[in-house]
Amino acid sequence: MKFEPGLAAVVTGGASGLGKASAQALADAGFKVAIFDVNAEAGEAHAEAIGGLFCHVDITSEDSVVAGFEKARAAHGQERVTVHCAMTSRRGKTVGWDKASGGYKRLSTEDYAFGAEGVLVSSYRVASISALGMANADPLNDDGERGCVILTASVAAQDGQIGQVIYGSCKAGVNGLVLPMARDLMDLGIRVNSIMPGIFATPLMLGMKDRNPAMWDQLNASVPFPKRLGEPEEFASLVLEIARNGYLNAHQFRLDGGIRMPPK
Repeated sequence: MKFEPGLAAVVTGGASGLGKASAQALADAGFKVAIFDVNAEAGEAHAEAIGGLFCHVDITSEDSVVAGFEKARAAHGQERVTVHCAMTSRRGKTVGWDKASGGYKRLSTEDYAFGAEGVLVSSYRVASISALGMANADPLNDDGERGCVILTASVAAQDGQIGQVIYGSCKAGVNGLVLPMARDLMDLGIRVNSIMPGIFATPLMLGMKDRNPAMWDQLNASVPFPKRLGEPEEFASLVLEIARNGYLNAHQFRLDGGIRMPPK
């Protein structure tokens, strides 16, 4: 995809972390960026900083996501790049010891369903609604490309750790969307890929730096090379390359400094 000034992009979770960096990079590349997030204060501030648009969107709500796309398209036109970074999930072992009851406790089906909605279902929701809009847009080039969707999986999709039965399996499901969705959309000229970030210096992880410096140093040392957490800007750089390179399709990209996660 040639980055022409004025092309539109949507970034979910664009108020912080990987999404914020992706929104910044796309704006710097000339895109009109709509940020979808539930954090209105941070989302509006970042949208203003990059000359974009903030849309208050709850990715677990069909109506909210549809309304977000409608608002973004009314302001910027049809998005040609969608980057889905937002998610919500829960944590717990399939069966673990419960101190309160003094016995074993099963991770509830309701907790699993919550994570499935916040990770996997929301990924399908955002990707398919965006693809429907792209399908009705004019091709951008001689290849017939109409746009691309970039989903965020995780190294946990392949290296799920103890307590990540929800997160790991649902992120694996995100990877599982990529090939069949890319094949579904191939005749429409819409590409689909995913990125599996390793341990990145997002606000959640940066909070550990002060709370537990020893754990912070251990995490940095666990990365083969370079021995540090990934920078959100490095994630955003890959987002741009996937969007730019029209031959990247139906692929899951691991971005992790070579790390392979241990059981815990």
